[in-house]
Amino acid sequence: MADEREPLLRNVQEDDEEKETACGTGPCDPKGCIHRYFPVLVIMCFLSFGSYFCYDNPAALQDNMLRDLELTEGQFMLFYSLYSWPNVILCFFGGFLIDRMFGVRLGAIIFSIFVTIGQVMFSLGSLFNSFTLMCAARFVFGVGGESLAVAQNTYAVKWFKGRELNMVFGLQLSFSRVGSTVNMNVMQPLYSFIDEHVHGYRCLGIALFVGAGMCVFSLLCALLLAFLDKRADRILQRQAVAGEGEQIRLLDVRFFPLSFWLISIICVAYYVAVFPFVGLGLVFFEMKFDMSPTQANAVNSLVYIISAVASPVFGFLIDRSGKNLFWVILGVTVTLGCHALLAFTFITPYVGMIVMGLAYSVLASALWPMVALIIPQHQLGTAYGIMQAIQNLGLAVISLVAGLIVDSKGYLVLEVFFMAWLCSPTLNLSAKRRQALREAEQARDEEEKLKKEIESEKGVNKVF
Repeated sequence: MADEREPLLRNVQEDDEEKETACGTGPCDPKGCIHRYFPVLVIMCFLSFGSYFCYDNPAALQDNMLRDLELTEGQFMLFYSLYSWPNVILCFFGGFLIDRMFGVRLGAIIFSIFVTIGQVMFSLGSLFNSFTLMCAARFVFGVGGESLAVAQNTYAVKWFKGRELNMVFGLQLSFSRVGSTVNMNVMQPLYSFIDEHVHGYRCLGIALFVGAGMCVFSLLCALLLAFLDKRADRILQRQAVAGEGEQIRLLDVRFFPLSFWLISIICVAYYVAVFPFVGLGLVFFEMKFDMSPTQANAVNSLVYIISAVASPVFGFLIDRSGKNLFWVILGVTVTLGCHALLAFTFITPYVGMIVMGLAYSVLASALWPMVALIIPQHQLGTAYGIMQAIQNLGLAVISLVAGLIVDSKGYLVLEVFFMAWLCSPTLNLSAKRRQALREAEQARDEEEKLKKEIESEKGVNKVF
């Protein structure tokens, strides 16, 4: 069992005097704020860059994969489904493994290794035209991908709790979307360049090895961050507190109110109408709007580009305005309109995808915090684990179904299918249930108001 207090590198000199004076007050001093931002925060943001870059490698090279590997759309979407299946279970245990077994440093390294091995296997599968190996690779990749994000968040809490934590979470989310955006806009030109020398599935395999290089880079970031974190523990005399993270208690499910399950339905219904669409979007934009692969990838990446910029902004605005339920309904409704626009009109797809990116940012910023309004704090770990499990189960199943729909019925029926899913949360928000959620929000607002009044009275008493 790993202990955070064990040295990461056994040959490190642990001289007490050196610990206190090694780097003064510059960027190397963990006691200063400069060190937290650079290099720690910078490296922290790159920790999952490779994972997000490679997650949508299939989407960026959709037409090439279908042609070079002779796949159907159903087989193609299996790559996304197999990523989600392990996370139906692992979302419950990723935090536990970090808190109780590995520690955040070793955990981040292990999960980075899984991501790297998965992408290397995926590249080799393409290089040797082995669909079975590529499917196994996406499963291995999924084992590490989501848990690595948990480790990244754990690092953020450890370094920035009580300081700029919300800003750091928003920055990490934005940077992960940058990884997805870079993938969407780089892989097609890279494939075209390699295709001048090597053709077919071998060209595809070489291009995918670039993604493996990104994963190796993130693995190096995990190693460097572990070294810096261990060094800071030694200098600052920090000690890990065992079990301080949220614990998963499945028996708590019986106490969850109906409004929580409604939020979970909204979550899965919304996300299955966005991410599988992005996974299949390249060929859709090529076929309907007569775009080149590079143009289609640029349009397809707009959801990620917009959310990278807009998510922190909308999060700040929603924090100030409240009314999470209103913003959730707005996000679902606007996304429904975007799918209708893309399905039934020939208006430039830039409009639909930009607005969809804004709507996605609104919903993501408003939906997840709603759980904290209705679930006690000691049960939040269980609640978020269940939501993530339901979300990944939905993505695993709907990804396969979406591919089969395209094979048998085409993209128009697929868009109607996604619109039906987006209607589901809207229809389920009956007046009675909306009122229940509003009452929960109002109760939370009154509780926070009461706390502020008590703190204010304490402040007055201290003065006198």
